[in-house]
Amino acid sequence: MLAKVVSFGLKGVEGYKVDIETDVSNGLPHFEIVGLADTAIKEAKERVRSGIKNSALEYPTKRITVNLAPADMKKEGAIYDLGIAVGILSCNSEYEIKNEKEYAYLGELSFDGSIKKIKGVLPLLISARALGYHKFIIPKENTIEASFISGIEVYGVSTLNEVLKFLKGEIVIEPVKPCKFEEISSKQNYPLDFSHVKGQRQAKRALEIAAAGGHNLLMIGPPGSGKSMLAKCFPSILPDLTFEEALEVTKIHSIAGELDLKKGIVCTRPFRSPHHTASTVSLTGGGSNSKPGEISLAHNGVLFLDEFPEYTRQTIETLRQPLEDGVITVARSNATVTYPANFMLIASMNPCPCGNYGSKDRECKCSASQINKYLSKLSGPIMDRIDIHIEVDNVTYDQLKSQTEEEGSSEIKKRVDKAREIQLERFKNDKNFSNAKMSVAQTKKYCQLDDVGEQLLKSAFERLKLSARAHDRLLRVARTIADLDGKERIEAKHIAEAISYRSLDRKYF
Repeated sequence: MLAKVVSFGLKGVEGYKVDIETDVSNGLPHFEIVGLADTAIKEAKERVRSGIKNSALEYPTKRITVNLAPADMKKEGAIYDLGIAVGILSCNSEYEIKNEKEYAYLGELSFDGSIKKIKGVLPLLISARALGYHKFIIPKENTIEASFISGIEVYGVSTLNEVLKFLKGEIVIEPVKPCKFEEISSKQNYPLDFSHVKGQRQAKRALEIAAAGGHNLLMIGPPGSGKSMLAKCFPSILPDLTFEEALEVTKIHSIAGELDLKKGIVCTRPFRSPHHTASTVSLTGGGSNSKPGEISLAHNGVLFLDEFPEYTRQTIETLRQPLEDGVITVARSNATVTYPANFMLIASMNPCPCGNYGSKDRECKCSASQINKYLSKLSGPIMDRIDIHIEVDNVTYDQLKSQTEEEGSSEIKKRVDKAREIQLERFKNDKNFSNAKMSVAQTKKYCQLDDVGEQLLKSAFERLKLSARAHDRLLRVARTIADLDGKERIEAKHIAEAISYRSLDRKYF
């Protein structure tokens, strides 16, 4: 007897349809799975056999062959267990299952017949909806994640017995009630606030500009000057995620298995801070399953690289393409996958190994060769892609003990949100949402200068020996400064401030 049910597989952040064809015929007892399946799927025969038997259901002592079509696409993971089990049970006429073809099945089966949570439910359901499928049976633990997708019916189940009774019409399972993203996103709390940071007015200003325009930023300063704390406060002034952005982020985190299933969706912008010993693969993604790396997990958020020159040069250089294109293509022998990687890079570093090079108060003990070796980790192309460079000095004792109340993140965020609203209106007919992502044509259109500003930019271009890329990025920063100032046109003072954020790489590098 032949049965056919539908499931879905993942390739990158997109899902594709998988037909699970089950044939149960007379012959010696044997269970075979074909269709370019990985080891986890090959082992499904043991999970399915035990799950059916331990659910007090009849397991056919016949020849069972399962085909996962299309046969030329690599299948991975245990998400097909539930579909395989339903296919086998459908071949038993005694169970009288008549509506198994109405649903798509996703879930891993345990030996005791319970259905365990799986990764990547959100992108799978979104892709399935686009292909015209609207009814799904999934693990109960994944239902909150699925509740944010409109236009579909999702049924959460806990055991194989429950699935069988539901398909036979013996019990009623209510579809998952939809959740509103606004109700969750409004409850955002950040552990650190800019009101906790004493002094550092220039650094706070630079971070405000970076948040307002989506610009990359590098902080250079001695140890203990507050670079890491400033970076950790940065998420508290970022614009709130839109629902569309949240879905994009949740897709990636769901695939990586890092999604909080109690919330079901990522409602704050990601802040990823990998240790400087992180490997290149962990940053870019890949491995045997071509999983997303830190670069993709920071999509629509922040990638914070502390002690920037301590990363290997190869790891740092991998940032080049995603910083420019907003995507990263992971090419491995078994698969080529493209993941989104539209993130803001916030990096911090000491000016030398001991941290005191250029300090007014402390003596640097490093040799010229040590300093050169330390700074040479950062190549010119990488520095060119970082829009804002700032120097962070140590705070004085009086600043540290000052009772003056510092401006909080909520006040800074209001200005950032206002600047972002201007940009959203500006780019309402375009694909990008921030000044940092403007194309060359858009930069030329929206970053026009008067004669004074043009002359100032020309002087800086020649004196600092800027590249064409640095020239365009400087204009985009000036555009953001003008937006924060509420000005329609870029003025000379906006250009002057933007130029001041491009001089440190010429001082140290």
